Amino acid sequence: MQKGKSTLLFTDALKLKRPNAFQVMLKPAGPACNLNCNYCYYLEKSKLFGNPATTRMSDELLEEFTRQFIEAHEVPVVMFTWQGGEPTLMGLDFFRKAIEYQKKYSGGKRIDNAFQTNGTLLNDDWCRFFKDNNILVGISIDGTEKNHDHYRRTRSGAPTFKRVMKGIEFLHRHSVEFNTLSVVNDYNVSMASETYRFLKKTGSGFMQFLPVVERISDNTDDKSLKLVAPVHGEAKLAPWTVGARDYGEFLITIFDEWVRNDVAKYYVQIFDATLANFAGENPGICVYNETCGDALAMEHNGDVYSCDHFVYPDYYLGNIYETPLIDMVKSQRQFDFGIDKRNSLPRYCLTCDVRFACHGECPKHRFLTTPEGTPGLNYLCEGLKMFFNHVKPYMEFMTRELKAKRPPANVMNWIRNRENQAVRQARPERNDPCPCGSGRKFKNCCAGKPPWSFQAAGNL
Repeated sequence: MQKGKSTLLFTDALKLKRPNAFQVMLKPAGPACNLNCNYCYYLEKSKLFGNPATTRMSDELLEEFTRQFIEAHEVPVVMFTWQGGEPTLMGLDFFRKAIEYQKKYSGGKRIDNAFQTNGTLLNDDWCRFFKDNNILVGISIDGTEKNHDHYRRTRSGAPTFKRVMKGIEFLHRHSVEFNTLSVVNDYNVSMASETYRFLKKTGSGFMQFLPVVERISDNTDDKSLKLVAPVHGEAKLAPWTVGARDYGEFLITIFDEWVRNDVAKYYVQIFDATLANFAGENPGICVYNETCGDALAMEHNGDVYSCDHFVYPDYYLGNIYETPLIDMVKSQRQFDFGIDKRNSLPRYCLTCDVRFACHGECPKHRFLTTPEGTPGLNYLCEGLKMFFNHVKPYMEFMTRELKAKRPPANVMNWIRNRENQAVRQARPERNDPCPCGSGRKFKNCCAGKPPWSFQAAGNL
């Protein structure tokens, strides 16, 4: 057992020789935000700081991080990722200085920026700045007005949807490229098609659907964090947590519409990552990668943590004023954090036929036990299994197209041809028993469902 572990770690250590490339989620305003979304996991991080009212990154720290971050990279393109809290609270002058420092320390490398915002404070000045500096903007929006406003409200309880849509109008006015991040929760999970079609109408060409899974501690100490890490034993699910099967059905509903109509027209992060894993490529997102640890988080004061979702004292790596950033990235502690994503999988996961597509998803969600009673099963397992098994025939077709150097979008014609063939071969009469097995007449069952044949034929 020990010998096997040593061999495994030696093999993984060799991977450390690859060129330095990593991400840091920058929190220039710390957990400060102008909104008070019910499900937010970051607002309460203010308890980690002595004076949460002063969570603002200094110009000195901004310059120091910029220098260290760019110098640590051994690749031609370096991406700065700005998050929060709400980064627009820092004001435009702060980000103008950020661009100046990036130019100062670029060393011939190309510098890109991604900016995640709730969109409520955007205006012409912000959007001109984004356009002039080619900054990719991510907008947090949970769907239509009723879905978005259910949880995303101001500190006074006011709705925010109209303010976000106004921000999107500014982005369009200045031709700023943007994508959307939608939190899938217990409320909007039943409205998948409605959400997907709405996001397309906003002009979002790339969509992320983030399942909210949080657990609340029974600790009554006001100074303690209420939302706990997965290692915490005593906790209950937060009421806004999405159901596992519900999340799987949400993804399947959107996928079925996307794979028939929108491949290469609209991009959905989990669909891209799934296709990459089916094709044996890097999925480009840590939660569906075999290991993690290359996406750290840095607070407004220079404190660095292993991951944006693990900003807890147990995952504190140090401060860039005291320890060089690259040393923290390459530390044994961070290496162990990243490799543990793979090494801690229970046998139930290791023998799963869709493990290659899932890799246990995010360690943050691994707080259930397997049917054999082994800890470490992901809360979303049931839903993810549903999704990966459902998309398998389509992903396998698109993988074959990729390997043949043909566009994966050919899958749309493939589906239409298969379904038209099924219609020609097996269409029942109106009063015949429905082929789906419901026991009803065809005219009263699948005849009106486009396409009826897919209901009867099952997976292609």
